[in-house]
Amino acid sequence: MIELLFVSCLSTDPDRCQDRALLFVETNLMACMVHGQQQIAEWIDAHPHETVREWKCRTIDQREARI
Repeated sequence: MIELLFVSCLSTDPDRCQDRALLFVETNLMACMVHGQQQIAEWIDAHPHETVREWKCRTIDQREARI
């Protein structure tokens, strides 16, 4: 399982940020790195009042997944 981790902040208050994650089951770490920007762009389109400050991909054990 691959997790795309990112930090989102309110556009109107850039000091108010949250850690967020998207989980991918049918992919690998390289695919996450290649397509991560697209996933983040889609997330931003759905959350127009927030910006993404940073992001990364990591492999996780299913028992660690935040669902």
